[in-house]
Amino acid sequence: MSTFWKPGTAQPGSSADRIGASSEEAESAFQHASAINSSSRSLQEERKALPIYEQKERILYAVQRYGVVVIVGQTGCGKTTQIPQYLLEAGWAPAHRAQSIVCTQPRRLSCLSISMRVSAEQGCSLGSQVGYAVPFERHYDARTTRIKYATHGTLFRELMSDPLLSAYSVVMIDEAHERNAFSDLLLILLKKIRRKRPSLRIIVSSATIDAQAFLNFFLDKPYVGQERQAGGAQAAAAAGAAAKTTAATTTTQRSNNEEVEDGIILSLQGRTFPVEIAYAQEAVEDYVKASVEAVWQLHLAEARGDILVFLTGKEEIDACMQALADRQISLPQGSLPLHLLPVHAGLSAQEQMALFDPTPRGGRRCLVATNIAEASVTLPGIRYVVDCGLVKMRLFDPESGTESLCILPISQASAAQRSGRAGRTSAGKALRLYTRSTFRSLAPHTSPELSRSDLTSVVLQLKSLGVDDLVRKFEWMWPAPSTRLLSCALQRCAVLGAMDAWARLTPDGQKMAELPLDPIMGKLLLQSIRFQCSKEILSVIAMLSVSSPFIIPDEKRNDAAAYTSALLSRDKFTAEEGDHLSLLNVYDAFVDPQVGASSRGFCKRNKLAFAALARAVSIRQQLQGWMKRLGWEREARMGCEGDEGRLRRCLVSALFENAARRMEDGGYRSIRAGQTLHIHPSSVLFDRIPKSKYVIFQEVVQTNKRYMRDVTVVEE
Repeated sequence: MSTFWKPGTAQPGSSADRIGASSEEAESAFQHASAINSSSRSLQEERKALPIYEQKERILYAVQRYGVVVIVGQTGCGKTTQIPQYLLEAGWAPAHRAQSIVCTQPRRLSCLSISMRVSAEQGCSLGSQVGYAVPFERHYDARTTRIKYATHGTLFRELMSDPLLSAYSVVMIDEAHERNAFSDLLLILLKKIRRKRPSLRIIVSSATIDAQAFLNFFLDKPYVGQERQAGGAQAAAAAGAAAKTTAATTTTQRSNNEEVEDGIILSLQGRTFPVEIAYAQEAVEDYVKASVEAVWQLHLAEARGDILVFLTGKEEIDACMQALADRQISLPQGSLPLHLLPVHAGLSAQEQMALFDPTPRGGRRCLVATNIAEASVTLPGIRYVVDCGLVKMRLFDPESGTESLCILPISQASAAQRSGRAGRTSAGKALRLYTRSTFRSLAPHTSPELSRSDLTSVVLQLKSLGVDDLVRKFEWMWPAPSTRLLSCALQRCAVLGAMDAWARLTPDGQKMAELPLDPIMGKLLLQSIRFQCSKEILSVIAMLSVSSPFIIPDEKRNDAAAYTSALLSRDKFTAEEGDHLSLLNVYDAFVDPQVGASSRGFCKRNKLAFAALARAVSIRQQLQGWMKRLGWEREARMGCEGDEGRLRRCLVSALFENAARRMEDGGYRSIRAGQTLHIHPSSVLFDRIPKSKYVIFQEVVQTNKRYMRDVTVVEE
């Protein structure tokens, strides 16, 4: 069993750690009507009770007077849900001007949940006055929607058809501290847009942010502004000390010699409660098992209040929940029942709604989450947090040309965000499954995505917007991507046929930029037209865009019989050629007219994830619509009529860089970089020896080994 020590009690010379946690906030969103109205207060009274309400006039004044407003607001102050509504009510999106307010988020789930909450507060149906836009899903009306929530990438794509974002009067970039690739790119281009559209207002907001650095980026000269008091007391510059409102301004001379202030920093108040932090006495070997132990300790020993567990991915979440479910059988008589809920990006709408239900009377909820619960989704009722201290992150190696999904330590800022989820309405407790010395060794902040990722898609998008010299002249945010990363991206664009020898977009490159897919998947869709197998490739791409459709428990942590049964169910759809064709088999079976209205029962019988398959159907429809808009309506219906050889040749023509050869020891070596690779245990080819020694794969996942995911056998 894992043990924890409180600084100041278990080790000499330490002092108890306390961090501020937020109050109940309206940003939780996506609640059932019963949950939304559980309080005797009306929604409008709830809005007025939020900490941000006291700063409403100050925010509106800042947006009116300044072109750029950087807002630092603690989680719980209500900035994400309330600021767009304040702006709407102040006349920033009148219907006669055909302009709206857009607020961007890093994740699909947060866009959906927040827009549902705001539409409820506005008293309108979702998709009318308030809507959202996420990859492969849009629910708004360009004529009537005045507030839109969108992912960073979705708004970035709008630049292709509206380079000045003229459809918006205010653009709010939320959760800017995450340094998402597309949020950084939006800020870069918004700075340029403001030079041509000075009337555009830009809001940059986050719970934890280097406010001055973000403001400095928008200024044409070094920051030399003045601190200005808000409310009569000196406020701290750091986000965590936001008990006051702080403004920092700078001024520039316009052509008419009028002195105009260009930027301001507002630090908004949030109500705080102490959170007691405990660390593991020594490093844990199995953090999933340690998480289960920690939850069990809390459940048996602590007072009422929900538990939030942070793990790195769906597989770990499933394993943790199954282990906890198994333990409930031996709960002491009279103990509270533990209600288990997953929190990750692949949830169905119904599962998302359940997250915001009130805790059942006489019970306790345990929510097991990825880092999506750090900031994007606020969950009510949490008093206890269990933090594994790790996160899944994509890292690109320009030397080998491969991008891997790695499990890495979080930053100190992320650790604070996770702990801060506890005790929003009362004192809370956070158990960190790592030592105090490990915490001290963590990086202060998460590195920007643009400094560690494959930039092929970024380069392709920027080229399509007419940006030429990305290495020497383009004004990147800090720190700028390395020349090596940019050069590698330019080279990959050329290899994919998206650029010519002069680094100009080819016709194929322009089409790939327009498609809502990463460059390799865009290339695959284009190649499917040439191989006359678009019908099948559309289905394959849709299936690759969702989480695994197979429900297979962890063999090591769960009942062996259940694991074997799940594998036997998967075998019904397995193609000996590998995962891509197996996914196609699953999709075709799911949409078979004979299944029809009984699709849920079909999934239950065959241990398939209905939500993932339903979303794949929606994505495929969207992609088929894109092909129609690009003039390929007839081609989208052309299939290979069971010619799996043609289908695999098409896959190779796009995934040729992701090829590997089997070695004598059963492992694989990548053709491009000579890396040692292994087939992922989730693959249908795991523990099999295909006739051919060559395979192609979709991605590499790195844990204790480098694993190939979504693997297909190809001929030499």
